[in-house]
Amino acid sequence: MKSTHQVEIAGYGVISPIGDDFASFDDSLFDHHSALEIENISLTGQDPFSVVLARCSLQTQNYLTPSKLFADRATALALTSVDKALQHSGIDLSKIDCERLGVFWGSGMAGASSFDETTRTIYNENKRIRPTSVISSMPSTPASEIALKLKAQGACITYANACASSGIAIGEGMKAIQSGDIDVAIVGGSESMLTPGLLAAWNALRVMAPVKNQQMGCLTPFSVGRSGFAMGEGAAALVIMSRDASKLLRLSNKTNLFLSGYANNSDGHHITNPNPVSQARVMKLALRNAGLEPQDISYINAHGTGTQLGDASEANAIFNVYGAAMPWVGSTKGLHGHLLGASGAVEMIATIRALSLNKIPANSVNADIDPDLKLHVINEKNISIPNFSHAMSNSFAFGGTNACLIVSKDHVL
Repeated sequence: MKSTHQVEIAGYGVISPIGDDFASFDDSLFDHHSALEIENISLTGQDPFSVVLARCSLQTQNYLTPSKLFADRATALALTSVDKALQHSGIDLSKIDCERLGVFWGSGMAGASSFDETTRTIYNENKRIRPTSVISSMPSTPASEIALKLKAQGACITYANACASSGIAIGEGMKAIQSGDIDVAIVGGSESMLTPGLLAAWNALRVMAPVKNQQMGCLTPFSVGRSGFAMGEGAAALVIMSRDASKLLRLSNKTNLFLSGYANNSDGHHITNPNPVSQARVMKLALRNAGLEPQDISYINAHGTGTQLGDASEANAIFNVYGAAMPWVGSTKGLHGHLLGASGAVEMIATIRALSLNKIPANSVNADIDPDLKLHVINEKNISIPNFSHAMSNSFAFGGTNACLIVSKDHVL
């Protein structure tokens, strides 16, 4: 059932491999400029290997957090994205009741880079480790540092649900505002796992596309030759609030966008193999929560990892929900890589930019899209959509957690 409490998107910010400002982010997103690159990885005692990945350009060495500690890279990315979101919103924090300000943040393995560095220091270099290593490595550190920075005293919750982490964080922040528990929330997610040890672990899982096939469409979601994803890193933050709070703050830079629907569920099926039945159900629940019908959605930002099984499952679920009312479908992971726990947040920014500009990012350009998937995949640049009012973003995770968000324009709510 649709909530009567509308949740306004007051501002948002992104740090990503395809851009840290809207101009560069939009240029890459809509003109299909990929940030993927090949890197060669060497580890002591291990065979060298090559991976395709996407790094952010932001420099975070010696980044001091609000608690005056050196930040893990994911925490530094998180704090920088929050700065950008607050600047975009134009909010004067002094006008917000700190007890009515919450933080809802997602990350699959926040602090992973710091933990990897700590173990390398102990086992490879036989050196002392920083006494603050535990603090830097805690999954909850990004959310806690955000709360410290903003002096937020409402809920401060971290969600670690693999690739659905930041999608869940955004949705749960939305629900907290709808319930009346808080007035304003900082929501989003961050991730940085591009260290040698962590890349080796992901490489061993065999879900990353092999480098030797990179010119064969293996990095294109929903393509015939898809064979895995490229790893990325990044962060995105949104400032969301109730309508009453928005009126009280009298925002001058309104986005005219709202979070209108959210749902999550679990496959209860397998730790890595997805369940299309649960994925279809979570999309239906999100539509119901928004009070919308399938034909109201013009664009789906799909989870679309580029794996054979994952893309097929999601395509099956989308077809089950939409059928003849199939909207445009695309994944942006071929541009910025798979950002894991930050995917839902960064891809929500991509969805917001699409809705704001009335055009949709290409999944690919003239790729060989798999016809068996029965999707209306975006396979060219700069497609404009008239009367673009609602868009959906999916996040489907290892472990079977599924999240679905719907964002809508002000004039239709």
